[in-house]
Amino acid sequence: MSDADTLKLETTKGDVVIKFRPDLAPGHVAHIKKLVSEGFYDGIVFHRVIEGFMAQTGCPHGTGTGGSKYPDLKAEFNAAPHVRGTCSMARAQHPDSANSQFFICFDDARFLDKKYTVWGEVISGMENVDKIKRGEPVQDPDKIVKATLG
Repeated sequence: MSDADTLKLETTKGDVVIKFRPDLAPGHVAHIKKLVSEGFYDGIVFHRVIEGFMAQTGCPHGTGTGGSKYPDLKAEFNAAPHVRGTCSMARAQHPDSANSQFFICFDDARFLDKKYTVWGEVISGMENVDKIKRGEPVQDPDKIVKATLG
């Protein structure tokens, strides 16, 4: 497994660099690194983008209904706050249902604390996250052109 400590997302709005937090969620970080190394996120859209809340991506269908070919992850809920720039896993009702979808917070969303797994934080390019087209679902959505480990 890669010992990279950052994830670079080349998006249609510009580059975003995320610092991994294996100290918070080692299983989720390892899973995301594996998916990135396989090219899973390349071309994936931001399918759910809510003003003042977050931008969600990682669904291979672009609808919020899919995940990777790997099993869902065991929750690694932690004390890290959901604030601007936080990267956290999306999931269904069940705590252990996160797979490939994640979101980046535009603003504080502390009601999510300890209920969703925080695995990283944006360290550069947050201004590009701010430009991602809004919608539920998004019409003609922005996407991750390429994801690489750094």
